[in-house]
Amino acid sequence: MSGIEGKVVAITGASSGIGEATARLLAQRGARVLLGARRIGRLNALANEILEAGGSARYQALDVTRRASMQSFIDEATEAFGRVDVIVNNAGVMPRSALEEGEVDEGDRTLDVNVRGVLHGIAAGLPRMRAQGSGQFIYCASKFAVHAISERLRQEAGGDIRVTVISPGATESPTAIARSIAFAIEQPEDVDTSEIIVRPTASPH
Repeated sequence: MSGIEGKVVAITGASSGIGEATARLLAQRGARVLLGARRIGRLNALANEILEAGGSARYQALDVTRRASMQSFIDEATEAFGRVDVIVNNAGVMPRSALEEGEVDEGDRTLDVNVRGVLHGIAAGLPRMRAQGSGQFIYCASKFAVHAISERLRQEAGGDIRVTVISPGATESPTAIARSIAFAIEQPEDVDTSEIIVRPTASPH
């Protein structure tokens, strides 16, 4: 299935920022989106806005640090829409100089969300994508660990599964990242856009 229209896209960290902008843009282009985040009230409001605009959206509370929660999220996408074509692993936290400040708990949280959350997404989504013979993982990442995980996934998943890393750098515009994600999804299935680097931008005033 090429293009965006009709594809089932599960988006983590969808309650604000890049995740919210991505959900809005993909829904406008005809994707069926499943929104996941911890802030259920924000997800409800966003899903309602998408539905009122004529799009297709569902939502579910999600904690990417818990493998069972991520599995339930992907199961919901399959039960609601029959398949899952794309997983946008967007959830992440910014470390606050944990080592300098001695905040070990903060460092653990960053590792849990930014790295283990990615692994949980792979564990939940890869078997379903292999079973249906296609699929795509997209990561919004600036950390080396996620790049390394993504490259290993690309090598092991086989030719039917596409893997894309979006490197936002100093970009302050969630919409710019959302457009990059849409670009990666809409490519023909024989085109694997392995990495997109977004130039530094500032949010429009």
